[in-house]
Amino acid sequence: MPMYMDRHDVADATAEDVAQAHVRDLDVQDKYDVRYLTYWFDPATGAVFCLAQGPSQEAVESVHREAHGWVGYSIIEIDGRRIEEFLGKIHDPEPSEPWVSTAFRTIMFTDIVGSTSLTQRLGDSRAIRVMRSHDGIVRRALDAHGGTEVDQAGDGIMASFTSVVRALESAIAIQRWLAIHNETAADPFQVRIGLSAGEPVTESDRLFGATLQLAARACAQADGGDIYVSNVVRELSLGKGFTFETRGATELKGFDEPVPLFELAWTA
Repeated sequence: MPMYMDRHDVADATAEDVAQAHVRDLDVQDKYDVRYLTYWFDPATGAVFCLAQGPSQEAVESVHREAHGWVGYSIIEIDGRRIEEFLGKIHDPEPSEPWVSTAFRTIMFTDIVGSTSLTQRLGDSRAIRVMRSHDGIVRRALDAHGGTEVDQAGDGIMASFTSVVRALESAIAIQRWLAIHNETAADPFQVRIGLSAGEPVTESDRLFGATLQLAARACAQADGGDIYVSNVVRELSLGKGFTFETRGATELKGFDEPVPLFELAWTA
């Protein structure tokens, strides 16, 4: 059965309000052959994200409409596997207990610089060893800083974090460990990194659509050894001990207006 995620912006809602709305969904759902699986709630913004299985988008919306009237202003059909990759294991909250878990995530892309020419210069076998070294360094940093590998993205890795700070710490760790690796490596290489942050359903019809796109575009703008971040990432990490240098508003494919990018400073 198809799976859907919707978004509600409910001003002044409390965890108790959202929990009670979820209970009312459970009371009504069988009538429409729908199963509400879980939800995420951010008290700071009033954003609520609901995950449900049902025969159609209309059936999922009908449950909300009858149960409490909070009909999501945006709803997308999704792959359940992708939900767990980005947001973690699906948790079925106790109906009687308030459940507060934000769906906000920081997305990171890594990319080996000049991978095509590197393969031509080194040959397939040595290039594969370089890729394995990259994967090992990135995965070590993810494990150390609470990141989740989502996918192999070209010649890099896409990862998700519940914390902006941990995502930035992980990016710095990757560059530092790579610098150490390159001191003795037979085939040194460089990596660029891009990060953005956001919520899973906005105006896009894809899970984390704009956030993913911006992180990937930021990565593509960076040079070897650089860590480029979106303005959201920079603002959420202010006062946390990080230093950023502005790289100006940049024309990025898929975005109507120039997007401000910032470079995260780090030392080896």
